[in-house]
Amino acid sequence: MILRTLQREHLHAYAIAKRIRELSGGDIDIEDGSLYPALTRMVLKGWLKARPALSDNQRKIKLYELTPAGRKRLDQESGAFHKMIRAIQLVIKPT
Repeated sequence: MILRTLQREHLHAYAIAKRIRELSGGDIDIEDGSLYPALTRMVLKGWLKARPALSDNQRKIKLYELTPAGRKRLDQESGAFHKMIRAIQLVIKPT
């Protein structure tokens, strides 16, 4: 979800969580304790770049953006996700 959210725009961590919450109709709420470690791992793996910036109220933030490796990973994850959804639908399909 994080990679997909950053596919079109560069965002800071709070904005990523807010965007995912909005896009899910409020059903998915990512907590800081999960988001920040995930962002750190993605930067270390080279899927994201983080650059320092200032927020509208002049606070220091990190803007995250997808790298080419992150785009490749997003494609892989999307394919695997859709395959799993199809499999789950087959299993729970009413008989």
